[in-house]
Amino acid sequence: MIKGKRSSGPIRALGAMSGTSLDGVDAAIVDTDGKQIFGFGESKYRAYSDAERRVLHAALGQWQGGDVDAAAAVIDAAHAQALAGFEGVDLIGFHGQTLAHEPRGRGTLQVGNGAVLAEVLQTPVVWDFRSDDVAMGGEGAPLAPFFHFACARWIKATQPLCFLNLGGVGNLTYVDPSFDAPDQAGALLAFDTGPANAPVNDLMQERLGRDMDHDGALAARGRVETGALELFLAEPFFARMPPKSLDRNDFPEIITLVGELSDADAAATLTAMCAASVAQGVEHCPTPPKRILVTGGGRHNPVLMQMLQVSLDCPVLPVESVGLDGDMLEAQAFAYLAVRVMRGLVTSCPGTTGVRASVGGGRVSVPVTADNQS
Repeated sequence: MIKGKRSSGPIRALGAMSGTSLDGVDAAIVDTDGKQIFGFGESKYRAYSDAERRVLHAALGQWQGGDVDAAAAVIDAAHAQALAGFEGVDLIGFHGQTLAHEPRGRGTLQVGNGAVLAEVLQTPVVWDFRSDDVAMGGEGAPLAPFFHFACARWIKATQPLCFLNLGGVGNLTYVDPSFDAPDQAGALLAFDTGPANAPVNDLMQERLGRDMDHDGALAARGRVETGALELFLAEPFFARMPPKSLDRNDFPEIITLVGELSDADAAATLTAMCAASVAQGVEHCPTPPKRILVTGGGRHNPVLMQMLQVSLDCPVLPVESVGLDGDMLEAQAFAYLAVRVMRGLVTSCPGTTGVRASVGGGRVSVPVTADNQS
């Protein structure tokens, strides 16, 4: 399937990620054996058009039907474009687009067909990363923590730290790099913290026709409505012990809480909700982290970053401060996880998703060629 590289040695893997913020497709290369990171390669971003974003947004929260089929077609076409043109790729990790996520109910749904991409790109594709975890009682998310453990080793961290991803939803990974492997008890704790960029993006689109609050400019002019913030933090989700995960639409009342506020005050309050939920999440860490490294679009919002720094008792820094790429970390994670799947290594464990036992996920699709037909 991967000539000469199946059992050992580094693989040049290309990962793709389309997050709940619905901005576009990130694609990035990692050289790895599924345990150690040997280096990072080139990356590319392919933005969704307004029309594509509308199709995806219409399908959020749905499990089947015409809107879901239309979203799947957008995801396949956009990823085929985003992943084309990379050279020397041995393997692709394809996350797809999460439309619905109910780990304690109907399961989890990521649209996008890895078999189609394998044929289009003539490269083996690992996909459907979450289903096996959910089937074994896990949350199916977050899945980046095993990669975060490898990143902590890459940056030569010696003390516990956290990776905080601020996409549409926020998620936190506590890493103790003194452990030898990510699935050892105590090495990792990971969970979703709460809504992050998605509510602010939705507010901006609904009220002003913009895709986001660029640089936190609107929030910077507003005042936080503490009553709305307190009602938000009273949600049962925050009392649950991790691991735990969220769907993008799990807080449908959040926009209602700021419905009577001015645009600026609403943006400031939603931003404060994100920061406060992270601060509550950090309280669950086994020991206080020595630093928090922030990835995802939220790190570009200086208002949010300042709120986090005020709320937390350790340095809060963008991952670029340690030489990582915060725009591509999740795409890199699925490149790394694809190699783990290909080599039969686990991709989640009780500390990351609450799954009953460590489990590997993912399907592998190989292009139909003369070589593998024979």
